[in-house]
Amino acid sequence: MHPILHHLRRRVAGVMLLCLSAALTGCIETVPDELVDAVEAVDRDLVGMRAGDIAPEDYSQFVQHWIALKAQVQSEENLVRWPWEENGLESALEELHEEGTRLVASVKERQQNQRLTAEAKLSRIEQRMRFMTASVGSIGSRLVPGEQHVETELWIKQARALLEDGQFERSIQASDRASKILLAQATTLNHELSRYADEEVITAWKDAARRTVEWSQAHRAQAIVISKADRLLILYKNGRKILTYPIQLGSRGIRAKRHYGDGATPEGEYRIVRKRGPRHTPFHRSMVLDYPNADDKRRFEAAQKAGEISASQTMSGSIEIHGIAQGITDQPFGSIVLDNRHIADLFQRVGIGTPVTIVGALESQNSVSLVLADLDDHEEET
Repeated sequence: MHPILHHLRRRVAGVMLLCLSAALTGCIETVPDELVDAVEAVDRDLVGMRAGDIAPEDYSQFVQHWIALKAQVQSEENLVRWPWEENGLESALEELHEEGTRLVASVKERQQNQRLTAEAKLSRIEQRMRFMTASVGSIGSRLVPGEQHVETELWIKQARALLEDGQFERSIQASDRASKILLAQATTLNHELSRYADEEVITAWKDAARRTVEWSQAHRAQAIVISKADRLLILYKNGRKILTYPIQLGSRGIRAKRHYGDGATPEGEYRIVRKRGPRHTPFHRSMVLDYPNADDKRRFEAAQKAGEISASQTMSGSIEIHGIAQGITDQPFGSIVLDNRHIADLFQRVGIGTPVTIVGALESQNSVSLVLADLDDHEEET
């Protein structure tokens, strides 16, 4: 072969080799690294936003697609493709990135809605809790506060902590739990105290008080009427009101007395059967009532027969009008408490045999019935 022709052929072969090398270099990258990084960033965002809790089905679907495509990326990272070949894996990753971006926006919107719902629920339950505590406190009772009250407070605190931690769905669940307990407390309150709004019961209380005043007038003697709702002891003489004393009741004194140890103050017509001075009582002074009387025993036996009171319960116990003992700041039992100055004055004015009538209330519009009405109104508003 002619030397010049041989040289030309070598030159052409070299050029073709260079072209082929360039073409092969463009075939090596199957999927751009930045696209894989972008999908991974979306996944990290979704994890940080708790997408699994907020949109579990959508996030599960995204994760399944991402796991499958990630495995495919790893298996094809050394494959060669021509620039003009369709890259299905790259297209699938681009679609997944778009899907993840839409899911991020959706989760953000759901998060915002959940946050607003959680805040509104928690605000309502906190308001109801404050209102009930204040209302029950206003009638001097701890009928509702107790184990349920503590449980409600704990659920409210948990709902607040979860809200601040961004766990809105769990915060809503905690608020719902607190709301159910608070509703049960309100139901208990209405069940225990509904008689304060019962016209027939109030009429019976008025009649009992009237009989006591008439006895005072007929016998030209002292008599006592005690209103639990008003927290007042009223002293009559010759049928006329001469003095009133503020009283305290036990923690459950507002309730109807049912059995020994229930902390309730009885309602009925009694008499003073014993007076105890400073050396004969732990209190400043005390006057013992003839509780339980025949009416109390009859009600107790009927309640036991009806299964409303356990057969193991007893009725024994002492109900007194007494002063304050040194070191005692609360009256946990069913007696009536006056401050020491007032009990000393009353002690001198009344004697053994003085009638003492204890009623729940003397008017339909009493402190307890008003609280119950307010609670009902507040429950409807919230």
